[in-house]
Amino acid sequence: MARPDPAGASPAYAAEAVLADGIVADVRLRVGGKTWTLGGRHGPAAEQARAEAAMAGGGLPVFFGAGLGLAASRCREAGTSVVVVDRDPAIAALTGAADRLAGDPGALWIDEADPVRTAERVRAFAAANGLSAWTISSHPVQRRLHPAYFAALAAALAPDPVSPPPRWQNALPRVLCLTNKLFLLGEVMAACSRLGAPCHYLETGPELDRDDFIAMVRRVVADFRPDFVLTVNHLGVDRQGVLLELLEALRLPLASWFVDSPELILPLYAPAVTRETVLFTWDADSVAPLAAAGFPQVHYLPLAADETRFCPRPALPADHPWRCRVSFVGNSMTRKTRLRLAAAAPPPLLAGAFGELADSFGASDARTVREHLAKVRPELLPAYEALGSIERRLAYATAVIWESTRRYRADCVSRILPWQPILVGDPGWRETFAGQGRDWRYQAELAYYDQLPDFYPLSDINFNATSLQMKGAVNQRVFDVPACRAFLLTDARRQMERLFEPGREVAVYNHPEEIGECIARYLADPAARERIMAAGHRRLLAEHTYPRRMTELFAVMRATFGS
Repeated sequence: MARPDPAGASPAYAAEAVLADGIVADVRLRVGGKTWTLGGRHGPAAEQARAEAAMAGGGLPVFFGAGLGLAASRCREAGTSVVVVDRDPAIAALTGAADRLAGDPGALWIDEADPVRTAERVRAFAAANGLSAWTISSHPVQRRLHPAYFAALAAALAPDPVSPPPRWQNALPRVLCLTNKLFLLGEVMAACSRLGAPCHYLETGPELDRDDFIAMVRRVVADFRPDFVLTVNHLGVDRQGVLLELLEALRLPLASWFVDSPELILPLYAPAVTRETVLFTWDADSVAPLAAAGFPQVHYLPLAADETRFCPRPALPADHPWRCRVSFVGNSMTRKTRLRLAAAAPPPLLAGAFGELADSFGASDARTVREHLAKVRPELLPAYEALGSIERRLAYATAVIWESTRRYRADCVSRILPWQPILVGDPGWRETFAGQGRDWRYQAELAYYDQLPDFYPLSDINFNATSLQMKGAVNQRVFDVPACRAFLLTDARRQMERLFEPGREVAVYNHPEEIGECIARYLADPAARERIMAAGHRRLLAEHTYPRRMTELFAVMRATFGS
């Protein structure tokens, strides 16, 4: 079944039912030579989430795009009146969504060419049902099919300007820290406390029932009255969009600080943001691509150190087993890469090209594996796209990046072996290098807060080789080692000069071939090491602490929403 392209406003497509046990389980769309699925693997759950979030808004649910029809049906089962604005009769004919609502006085189905006329009908239906407010919930696929229509409808249904909820009343904001596991939010909350900003921690957990989740968030928001919600790496944001729709209904901004590649995280979410979401990224190179991808608010916010934990400590004994001239702390990436590649389950064509792609990715100026494929092996793109799910594509991309990092790190670390270093990390280092106990010493992973601050000062040189998931950014080690007033030798990165002055506040090598000479030179010049350690420590304390980062984040959020 095909739907024409009226006035060029929406793409033409063909719709085909996907059956399971004789029942329509999904709809497959052919759009411009590509295949889309209306629901996908999480379609029914996502539609239930749309319904719950729309009803949580307290007004009339208005669904733009019926999807499989489950969201509207769920509202009616709950006794809630509902409006469906749907411009896709070909899809509705397959799903039966319109037929299920036919003759129901509590439901209004609209297929109207004029979005302004549609808005008038929505307002009239709301008034007839004693409602003066509504919550618009758009189906992500049907919104992509009719972006101009949806924008016009949303504008026509926009409420008259009213006073926003009473927020941003104090010098420091009230911050609701939301997550499903404690990652970095401990540092964030400690920084808020030191600044005097009221902060509330809410851990959602991975198995929370949808209704309980909505009720819990609404209760905490009502009691704590936050100015915005803060999360790290989108942890705590569900992939079905329940939280985002709830925050939009509550008119509550969301700040999400990415300290890992957002390109490997955000594609897992549909939708990924609301109109009042601000993304912060530790990698300045990702700001422009995220903005170009349609994320409305993106800002650079680099990593930092917790200077209350990573700080000079009483010296350990001179004969401590951690004492060494050179050390490296980091993952070998061997097991992690194998697991990601197994999760991708690539076909022979992609599996055969895996090593070549990993070798060439590091030297490429491409930031993503897909971009790299398009440049060096465009004939592989169909196989990559045919992996079938966003999870498998991201798993393959991650595996390529991690294998590239594994090879790069192995090359770099091999050049410090003449100084019999300590390698701290996973057992994969034993697979990477022979000669353990003779050429190098192995130390199992150390506790981040309890042991690493003692470990770093015991090395004359803390050696660093950055993951290739960031081509220009620096990693956490670049902040933690100077915080301990220890010496760091790290690979040069484009963004380094915005953070530390190379040669004065941090020692860098520009290419692996320079590593041996740099190690020998700095080992022979303890005075130079001392000058760099002192300067790096001062710069860290002045500019790269979590209270400083939170102050910067607060300023952006206030400038964006405070007025």
